[in-house]
Amino acid sequence: MKKIKKVVLAYSGGLDTSIIIPWLKENYDNCEVIAVSGDVGQGTELDGLEEKAIKTGASKLYIEDLKADFVKDYIFPTLKAGAVYEGEYLLGTSFARPIIAKRIVEIAKAEGADAICHGCTGKGNDQVRFELTIKAFAPEMTIIAPWRIWDIKSREEEIEFAEARNIPLKINRETNYSKDKNLWHLSHEGLDLEDPANEPQYNKPGFLEMGVSPEQAPDKPTYVTISFEKGEPVAIDGKKMSPVEIVTTLNDLGGKNGIGINDLVENRLVGMKSRGVYENPGGAILYRAHEVLETITLDRDTQHYKSLVAQKYAELVYFGQWFTPLRESLAAFVDKTQETVTGDVKLKLYKGNIINAGITSPYSLYSEAFATFDADEVYNQKDSAGFINLFGLPIKVRAILEAERKNK
Repeated sequence: MKKIKKVVLAYSGGLDTSIIIPWLKENYDNCEVIAVSGDVGQGTELDGLEEKAIKTGASKLYIEDLKADFVKDYIFPTLKAGAVYEGEYLLGTSFARPIIAKRIVEIAKAEGADAICHGCTGKGNDQVRFELTIKAFAPEMTIIAPWRIWDIKSREEEIEFAEARNIPLKINRETNYSKDKNLWHLSHEGLDLEDPANEPQYNKPGFLEMGVSPEQAPDKPTYVTISFEKGEPVAIDGKKMSPVEIVTTLNDLGGKNGIGINDLVENRLVGMKSRGVYENPGGAILYRAHEVLETITLDRDTQHYKSLVAQKYAELVYFGQWFTPLRESLAAFVDKTQETVTGDVKLKLYKGNIINAGITSPYSLYSEAFATFDADEVYNQKDSAGFINLFGLPIKVRAILEAERKNK
């Protein structure tokens, strides 16, 4: 067995990774543990992280600012694809894992580490996402996944392990939701949410963090105009913004109006169903705006086929297959479709609803002259008769032959 002297740990400072540092040192002959936190927009969750990591046994902590790359290279490509897992999940955790894992591999190589460790459970999707990325960039690297080998069986036992070693935690037994937060979303799992019969406590103080429930949203609607260039959002209400600024601005607007709250039961890659509540205020707005713009800028066949690609793209992202030839090939197809997805989309935000309020594009394929119900001089309605005769010929022939067979 390979001797482990130095381990790079994917570190969030949460319950799992907080106890993993001392666990690694206890079980791998007091090995050196280097913690790495990828900043993809966790905000205050990163406060005091270095002190905590060092106190619990890490030799150092890297905090890598990945926010700009996260939005530009992971969120926006997925947005342009229109990829939504099982029709509802905007993939907030899914595409955050590859960028973090990739950076961890780079640090592990630079540090001469013997292994990379993560705190993902053996029941979840994240173990796959982390490890497929590690395999893509460091195929020979040893991977340590404590949840698959230690004796701890529950979050309750994790808390006991932490308390026995005086590891400070920001959670307790009563409020121990499993959460994942980044620039794009916040997920909630566990406790009462494990029973799909239970209604989430949206109006309970502290449950929602990115906004308010629709009931608590203002009685007056908020209008917002989003400008796109080649499928990517570039401005809000005429003001040019960076990708990170666009997401954070829309998170604020959407959150205030109760936008983007999803309660869903999803099919995990490992085979079980899981229930979670997701907050995606800015993401919900961007997806709607992008979808609306495509209705006037994509031709029918491309629009319909792209919806098939979107489903597969979403599965690849959800399954952790970001760094694969198929995902990259689909992304190239998507980029080609986005060449004309430029224009402005006006939306009305009101108590959890996103309502279309107008679309314009220099590449619009919508022609009022052809679509009008009034008199026109560009469309000969008599032409449709011949079209229908040819389009319906297989149906007509089948009906005739069926009738002949019955009459024999």
